[in-house]
Amino acid sequence: MTDTNPTSGSASSPSLENLLHETRSFPPSEEFAAQANAKADLYEKASADRLGFWAEQARELVTWKTPFTETLDWSGAPVARWFADGTLNAAYNAVDRHVEAGNGDRVAIHFEGEPGDTRTVTYADLQQEVSRAANALTTLGVQTGDRVVIYLPMLVESVVAMLACARIGAAHSVVFGGFSADALRSRIADAEATLVITADGGFRRGAPSALKPAVDEALAPKDGAEATTVQKVLVVQRTKQDVEWVEGRDVWWHEALAAESDQHEPVAVEAEHPLFILYTSGTTGKPKGILHTTGGYLTQTAYTHKNVFDLKPETDVYWCTADVGWVTGHSYVVYGPLVNGATQVLYEGTPDSPHRGRWWELIEKYKVSILYTAPTAIRTCMKWGDDIPGGFDLSSLRVLGSVGEPINPEAWMWYRRVIGGDRTPIVDTWWQTETGAIMISPLPGVTAAKPGSAQVPLPGIVATVVDDEAKPVPDGGGGYLVLSEPWPSMLRGIWGDLERYKETYWSRFENLYFAGDGAKKDDDGDIWLLGRVDDVMNVSGHRLSTTEIESALVSNPIVAEAAVVGANDETTGQAVVAFVILRGEHANRAATPEGAAEVQKELRDHVGKEIGPIAKPKKILVVQELPKTRSGKIMRRLLRDVAEDRAVGDATTLADSSVMDLITAGLAAPSAASED
Repeated sequence: MTDTNPTSGSASSPSLENLLHETRSFPPSEEFAAQANAKADLYEKASADRLGFWAEQARELVTWKTPFTETLDWSGAPVARWFADGTLNAAYNAVDRHVEAGNGDRVAIHFEGEPGDTRTVTYADLQQEVSRAANALTTLGVQTGDRVVIYLPMLVESVVAMLACARIGAAHSVVFGGFSADALRSRIADAEATLVITADGGFRRGAPSALKPAVDEALAPKDGAEATTVQKVLVVQRTKQDVEWVEGRDVWWHEALAAESDQHEPVAVEAEHPLFILYTSGTTGKPKGILHTTGGYLTQTAYTHKNVFDLKPETDVYWCTADVGWVTGHSYVVYGPLVNGATQVLYEGTPDSPHRGRWWELIEKYKVSILYTAPTAIRTCMKWGDDIPGGFDLSSLRVLGSVGEPINPEAWMWYRRVIGGDRTPIVDTWWQTETGAIMISPLPGVTAAKPGSAQVPLPGIVATVVDDEAKPVPDGGGGYLVLSEPWPSMLRGIWGDLERYKETYWSRFENLYFAGDGAKKDDDGDIWLLGRVDDVMNVSGHRLSTTEIESALVSNPIVAEAAVVGANDETTGQAVVAFVILRGEHANRAATPEGAAEVQKELRDHVGKEIGPIAKPKKILVVQELPKTRSGKIMRRLLRDVAEDRAVGDATTLADSSVMDLITAGLAAPSAASED
């Protein structure tokens, strides 16, 4: 785990300095509060009897084959056992019970392909397809307890594949379709998967993008490595492009399902039975297989989805824009919404294909009422201009959500004003792959929302901000975000490596879970996330958050997006270096040396005014794009390479690797002026 100790722990150099101050606040309307699922008394109920509260959620929101009698066993800490003597099935909870309740005709998924093809899937349709897929997996030799790797685009079949695995008690490991063959190979090997589900390809930005070649490469013998554990490859036909075929190993999805019955009895598993493994990048180079089990995970995803988004399954149309390859897609596309019987939109493509109004067009078409997306996407749409969403009817929206990284206050305000019509609550959610479900968020009918703040732990969650000695910081202070009590959807370990789990998450502070995020408390005690502690800069003994300086830059009307890094500096230890994208009408202002100097002075002065002189960037570089992964995260590591004039490191996970070429080439242009 990365060492997160600051270089100085003295009173003059606190764990993390609290710099930005936000005073705007947006309470829910009386009308919204009156109809909200979650009322203020939820906090009191959870505080009075936390374990009793979680047991109540588990019984109300999840159907059990064998009811549990024990809520939490923490005797094996830091590995929790929730509802351990109960048995259930995740696919039954997500599909069958809705059909049995008479809701088989309710739409589960409105699918929209990037080329414009559509498909409407009811809960009854989903039950039949998941049953056929479960039978097909069994025919192909998959058994309860096996692992299946899923490498697919955003398709109905992706959801069906996950649920089919859950139905037979096989753990799925979804690998994002943008990952390379090497990344896929390492995950297959670590999970010892027996089957891979993939597709010929998917549509992306108007063209078919092949997937199966990466699977073929990942399964091919390499450098004397052990033979793959994979016996079969199930292939969804999406683009109909030519694919290599290995006889005896490769099977067409549509043919396999057509041969099977649409009747299947779900396998009841123990609450602690593995549901999925999801790999995240590890600092050692070896990916970490985050393990989630069944009962606690379903309980917390259903509870948070219902209360954070105020879901009314009979009337709402919900859309989470995340890919199923990320944890957000697991928890808030597949399990949370389907366990709650929601109707949702599933979109294959990107926000700008075939045009930049695609998302807003779909919201108008399906009358989406709840939208959950990432700050990166919000800032990108800001950059494109208000007139694009302004051309569509977005009046159906009633709740907006943000996920993935801290959202800049100005992006929050734009989201509320332009997308939400200045009336919708925004739920700014903090959670991680490891936590499994939302942990900190406003409740839309209770909380007076603050732009940029996740605010308070949800009822039933215990989180705080501590200093280097693990003491809670006072209101107004900054430090490290920790969780001090176990929660139902928490990871149960790193697959096959219990010691790494303990070292990574539990060694920094005794008996506290810490996953590397810095945070501050404002004067009201509300929590503000400050990004990864790895991204904190130490400037002249002051520990500054990249997030706060980026927020200050984005609050200037000429800036569309910003990324800040700390670069080594002989005088100050580290210097603040900012990469900014200017808004459309200002894009050419830095095209000359004089213009670049003017832009730099304006933005440095602006940061000084918003935060203070200590936070002024030493250098501001105007760029056309920022390096982002396909999940939308900015890769600051690569920008640090540029800022320190080093060769740029591995850029294989970028959505567009040519971005780094553009940035490095642009630094020779006049806009690369720096402050003396």
